[in-house]
Amino acid sequence: MLSVEVRVEVRPTESERKVKKAVENLLSVKWVGEEKIGHVKFLIGQGEGSQALQKLYAALRKQRILDAARNYLMRGAGVDYVRFYLNKQAAFMGIASFCSFEYGESPLGAITVVVKTDDPQRFIDWLAPYTIDGRPVVEVAPPDP
Repeated sequence: MLSVEVRVEVRPTESERKVKKAVENLLSVKWVGEEKIGHVKFLIGQGEGSQALQKLYAALRKQRILDAARNYLMRGAGVDYVRFYLNKQAAFMGIASFCSFEYGESPLGAITVVVKTDDPQRFIDWLAPYTIDGRPVVEVAPPDP
């Protein structure tokens, strides 16, 4: 089974509605709560199955960034999860742009996405397959039933 968890910071200068829109432009999640750490507020969303990632799947192909996406996904792969970060400002415009959380590449904070899966490699092969000349070599079925 595949599940998606999203955490995104809402800065005091940002509209919560716009932050949610940024996430929803690339991911289909249900908002399940929020968390405050000091003065910082985080929204938490969850999604189930590959359908939660269909917008991102389509954006990666439309933008022709499968190789770059694969690189970021491979760096975030664990035993039973894949963690990656999306630029919040780009997402608001419907553009998938991966970033490194620790290097501050998203000035207003990144969208943190954790995909829990029994088979991280198959998930990566589905979302961002190997390419030749920018075209997928083999398209893999989604990693959920």
